[in-house]
Amino acid sequence: MANQDFHTENKVTPSSKIIEEFLNYLLTIKGYSEKSAQSYRYDLIIFFRFIKRYFAMVPQSLDFDAIPIDDVSIDDLKAIDLGILYAFLSFTSKERHNSDYARSRKVSSLRSFFNYLCNKQKYFSPNPVTDLEMPKLPARNARYLEWDEAVDLLKGINGRHKERDFAIITLFLNCGMRLSELTQIKISDIKNDTIRIIGKGNKERTIFLNHACLKAINRYLLVRQESDSPYLFLSQQNLPISNRAVQHLVKKHLANCGLNTDEISVHKLRHTAATLMFRYGNADLRSVQEILGHENVSTTQIYTHVNEETLRDTLNQNPLAQFERED
Repeated sequence: MANQDFHTENKVTPSSKIIEEFLNYLLTIKGYSEKSAQSYRYDLIIFFRFIKRYFAMVPQSLDFDAIPIDDVSIDDLKAIDLGILYAFLSFTSKERHNSDYARSRKVSSLRSFFNYLCNKQKYFSPNPVTDLEMPKLPARNARYLEWDEAVDLLKGINGRHKERDFAIITLFLNCGMRLSELTQIKISDIKNDTIRIIGKGNKERTIFLNHACLKAINRYLLVRQESDSPYLFLSQQNLPISNRAVQHLVKKHLANCGLNTDEISVHKLRHTAATLMFRYGNADLRSVQEILGHENVSTTQIYTHVNEETLRDTLNQNPLAQFERED
């Protein structure tokens, strides 16, 4: 059954003064993006509806997605304890069919929310999330393009906007930037062989551009239409290119060179860049973390996977690999 948390809140978003105050804190003080704040909003709406049903504040027959949340008070939240939080996570798993990763995100949302209520606003204590554990997540390997697949993708780029598309995909494959970071690049962000990137939470970082990136950008600038727009990449309408347009062009070029567009997406090009840095660039973990803009190094570690041939070669290089006992 599909994860229900991807199919609700499509029409009218319920409001809660408490939630909105928390989101304002995230946006203005913590510097979170609107997209990140929206994820927190959604998780907390689900949680508020759950506690109203849990405390029998609404008829049990009322459809869950129709439960209003504007009347949830600080006193209601003060009554939350660890057992209720675990009951909520069980509910999201059994009734809303959330994956381990979706439940992990909800734990993060609850931690941030109650830390704000208890530690920042000091509305009440004790803090119910103090001992709330994260769900155990299965180990995962990031899907990525092999080196020859990446080369085929670049070689196959053609069409009316080939210089622009080549520059975009070259930056993805070499710099590992996020989609939202690429579409926000301004021409003024490029200084000699560096580019300024505004990442998650409006955090700024500088990435060095290699020869391939510089050449691709310069070739694109030679044919870039004249525009008053400060943004580097423009659409056919001479406007800043949108995230959706970039997703579309990447999917088109992936399909043109025979790659599975169900498995490979824009974000998988970021995975590819990180993997190639580790496999061929002898990069250390901290350097790749800095390039990708990861806040936590554990996020970067999923890219340190090695293929079977590397494992085989490593074992064969053991000085005892050729030892045979003579009877």
